[in-house]
Amino acid sequence: MILGIESTAHTFGIGVVNKGKILANVRDMYTTKEGGIIPTESAQHHKKVAPKVYQKALDEANISPEQIKAIAVSNAPGLAPCLHEGVKFAQALAKRLKVQIIPVNHCVAHLEIGQSVGAKDPVLLYASGANTQIIAYAAGKYRVFGETLDIGIGNFIDKVARHFGMGFPGGPEIEKKALKGKYIELPYSIKGMDVSFSGLQTKLQQLYDKGEKVEDLSYSLQETAFSMLVEAAERALAHTGKTELVLGGGVACNSRLQEMCQIMCKERIKKTKFFCPSKDLLVDNAAMIAFNGEIMFNAGISVKPGKVEVKPRERTDHVNVTWR
Repeated sequence: MILGIESTAHTFGIGVVNKGKILANVRDMYTTKEGGIIPTESAQHHKKVAPKVYQKALDEANISPEQIKAIAVSNAPGLAPCLHEGVKFAQALAKRLKVQIIPVNHCVAHLEIGQSVGAKDPVLLYASGANTQIIAYAAGKYRVFGETLDIGIGNFIDKVARHFGMGFPGGPEIEKKALKGKYIELPYSIKGMDVSFSGLQTKLQQLYDKGEKVEDLSYSLQETAFSMLVEAAERALAHTGKTELVLGGGVACNSRLQEMCQIMCKERIKKTKFFCPSKDLLVDNAAMIAFNGEIMFNAGISVKPGKVEVKPRERTDHVNVTWR
């Protein structure tokens, strides 16, 4: 019985996993009516809701604290104040229950949760607020085969949405507006297997200031940005020879991005399977932390509560994957 804690950015979550089965996945999200995420405020939110979320997760899993064998916690990457709150809560709980801690890289957890829907050795298109990477396992690590050269896809969408006068998160509102829009040509910036969104952001903001319809800009944003991601993902599939694509990250909840990935996988000459976990496992969540934590724990990976390091900038390809 592994308990997982997620607190890398706007979400505080607690999940419980036992033998690969998710028993609980409770989350509470920091939001704003206007503007973006303020790290210190988000961290205060996590501190405030942690006890309530913990109790709710125990109730949902129908377990007692004594049944917990170890605590997995997302210690990297993320916003430092938010990470620290999650780790502090994990440490206090681990000491109280006299159990070990499993430090889990948030990005790697997005990939590993693909196993829960049947993916065995996929390429991950990881599209979230701060992260945009195309990742796959090779030679002992999860290698980054392509990534954003400037900002993450989710942060890009949020910044554009904020310019449009929308609150945080902006993605769902952009997706809704896009349903009534038509295409406007925008900068398409892909360099090899890397992508860039800053030029696209500037152009969208300029067009909005000139009076272009939000619906048309939202539609064109999605078609352009997602096409870049899908093209990079297809190149990674071709390069690695892998035949599975899995989506991860909050932006992966977007139905148009899912649709474009499905079409790409279906049209490839080399038959490619497409996997997309349920929405509650795509967004920041603690079930994936617990799921990854259980795999690591079974491989003998854990540390004493006082030995957990917070690593806000740890990259996916810095993690030694010794559990495979």
